[in-house]
Amino acid sequence: MKLQLKFAKFIGELILICATITSQVAGQGINFNDFGNSAVNIIQGLSSQGIQEIPTPDKIFSTSIQVLFGFPEQVIFTAINQACSLFLASGAINPRVTPSVEKMHFQLRTPCKNISVPLQQPEELVNLEEFDIEKKVVILVSGWGSDGNKSTYIQDFADAFNCRGEHNFVYLNTGDSIQTLYSWSAFNTDEIGNILAESLQRLTQCIPVENIHLIGHSLGAQIVGKAGRQYKELTGQSLPRITGLDPANPCFNEGEQLSGISRGDATFVDIIHSNPGVLGKSQSLGDVDFYPNGKQAIQPGCVNFGCSHERSMRYFIETVYPVNEQNFVAKRCNSLDGIDNGRCNGPEHVMGYAVPHDIEGNYYLNVNGDQPYGQNAPAEAIVQPNQCGKCDNIEFPDDVN
Repeated sequence: MKLQLKFAKFIGELILICATITSQVAGQGINFNDFGNSAVNIIQGLSSQGIQEIPTPDKIFSTSIQVLFGFPEQVIFTAINQACSLFLASGAINPRVTPSVEKMHFQLRTPCKNISVPLQQPEELVNLEEFDIEKKVVILVSGWGSDGNKSTYIQDFADAFNCRGEHNFVYLNTGDSIQTLYSWSAFNTDEIGNILAESLQRLTQCIPVENIHLIGHSLGAQIVGKAGRQYKELTGQSLPRITGLDPANPCFNEGEQLSGISRGDATFVDIIHSNPGVLGKSQSLGDVDFYPNGKQAIQPGCVNFGCSHERSMRYFIETVYPVNEQNFVAKRCNSLDGIDNGRCNGPEHVMGYAVPHDIEGNYYLNVNGDQPYGQNAPAEAIVQPNQCGKCDNIEFPDDVN
């Protein structure tokens, strides 16, 4: 029900964007035909009513429910993407909700503690007794609508890395900067990326830059991409690895104001696409791009909105657990059909945590509809939920600020 509600909000946002553009940039020669027939009908319908103001959230939600089941996902998100591009190009309004850096925190997650420090004071992170300066540091940035204290997959990431025991796992809580309307959140990714880069500049005065690995999902992937670019601008050095998990699609288009994560943002950029062409980008973006289940928008076993978008995280988490590193094996090819029909016979490489950092190109693979998702998983593969990486205590302590 929660994911269906998010879908309704997306549609409501399309209506909001179209309404705003129609009312504020009418007569400037912008062509709305690129929206596709569905979006045009929305715009024309709104225009005929003589919109004088932005609809209220209640009105948006009410309208969303009426059209929720009338549009295929691909049509809706193509329309949102086109609307967002026009929104950016019009220059008529500045919809940004300015990120408040004071509300952003690094959160170190150990098996038994969640400890937060201000994003602007990363040296406090290093000074924590629970932070192991000899270990590498994984920093996760989540996507739109994710609540760090409630989203189970963030704790699942922490459990997996704590089970492995080789890393300090840190979650970046971006406050409410990417919890507003999707388009407004998308417009904030560059600024958040710049803020993160400045913090990383200070952090790498305390620990080697070679120890940093940024991981981002959806809008989080766009944030870490920008952070990598800005970090290089500030320091002249590249971060060693950035992983993009189904980087957000709507509002991010090459050559436009928001171009998003790309190869070159770090020494090595790996991407996992799990909802291509819908919530996630379908174009190859990194040094290596993996396409589980090919470029199909829906992953095996997924029936609910948002499930396929989330699978990129589930796939990566699975590979972090010891003995699971080889679960997902892929081949370089131009399609999944090419793999299945034996037209691509090059070497196999693993996707996820243990991906080789010297490969490049597009890789395809088949996946399972349930855990273990990797078709190369051994009999002793670790699946969630399990106790590895968790606190021995029954109750998890509250976050410490």
